[in-house]
Amino acid sequence: MAITDWPEEERPREKLLARGPDALSDAELLAIFLRTGVRGKTAVDLGRDLLQQFGSLRALLEADHEYLCSSAGLGPAKSTQLQAILEMARRHLGEQLARGDALSHPDATRNFLTAHLRAYRHEVFGCLFLDQRHRVIAFDELFHGTIDGASVHPREVVKRALAHNAAAVILAHNHPSGVAEPSEADRHITQRLKAALALIDIRLLDHFIIGDGRAVSLAERGLL
Repeated sequence: MAITDWPEEERPREKLLARGPDALSDAELLAIFLRTGVRGKTAVDLGRDLLQQFGSLRALLEADHEYLCSSAGLGPAKSTQLQAILEMARRHLGEQLARGDALSHPDATRNFLTAHLRAYRHEVFGCLFLDQRHRVIAFDELFHGTIDGASVHPREVVKRALAHNAAAVILAHNHPSGVAEPSEADRHITQRLKAALALIDIRLLDHFIIGDGRAVSLAERGLL
């Protein structure tokens, strides 16, 4: 049965308009994006198949372009559109953070850092640079490592902070393992960076560890 033959309140597009996007399942949201199904399957059926194939909506959005192109119902055009959607979401989060006060909106800070760092398969260490009112100046990815870790050089962090004329810094890095718990090495480098930044009167406000769907704050843990 085609989606057009469904009761109107069950059709994904009409359901979204009547009840909002939160009312839709992942498969229904994908169906709106896909627009059409394939022979013998509606767009919702195809959405369910894709979610089963990739394992989750996140895995689908972050999948390799060639793998997406080879999947039934997608192809190069829709694969490119999916990647564009993900990048728009990242930029939206960035604009939300840039407009606000990073300390007054900790959830926005977490969401921004998670969106930027969670998908990496290797460790990436970055810094949010803030002005005296704790407004965001910039976010820089400073160090890229292997799946086991990244070499972090305090001198480079200090140099970039001075270049941005920052008054405060929030550190962040991902754990490709997905486990967000801070390691002894994480605590050690946090204290080294805190001391280095203090020498030039720049405050270290927090260090976020980004795992799989979770971001741990060292400040909230009392480790600063």
